[in-house]
Amino acid sequence: MTSEHAPEQNLEHPQEQTPEQTNGAPLARYLASKRVGDFIFLSGVIAVDPARRLIVKGFDDIPDDAADLIGRSGEFSSDIKQGPILAQSWFVLDAIRRIIESEGGQMSDVFKLVQYFRNLDHFPYYSKVRQMFFPDEPPISTIVEVSAMLPSTDILIEVEATAYLPLNKGN
Repeated sequence: MTSEHAPEQNLEHPQEQTPEQTNGAPLARYLASKRVGDFIFLSGVIAVDPARRLIVKGFDDIPDDAADLIGRSGEFSSDIKQGPILAQSWFVLDAIRRIIESEGGQMSDVFKLVQYFRNLDHFPYYSKVRQMFFPDEPPISTIVEVSAMLPSTDILIEVEATAYLPLNKGN
């Protein structure tokens, strides 16, 4: 979720902590998600724990089982290079999953993603994680490279999502 600029000193790397599981609490004065009829629109989601204002910067900032699942190797050079984008990708997609589930849906209800990258070279890493959240048919997607994202240069990816979840599902 894009934020107004926050002081850099408030965005510290957590030591042996995992981000709190929040359902898309916004970092600024706007809605994280909004239902309009049968559609749910999510604002851009970034890898920041809004409660503690901490940026996910690597494998140490997500649950161990998730880090292992998405590719933590234990090799310092690989984990330092790939860890930030893999961990941020997992955090963002898991946040989207939690928001959609809080509305009574599931990831298969998400039909569109707009993905913003600071570096398009990160797309293959993100794509690997995205496939775990969308194992069947992936959503339609727009992929854009941008020069920067708020609140920090440590943010590597932002994802907007749109889901179709009928109010009268099953009727």
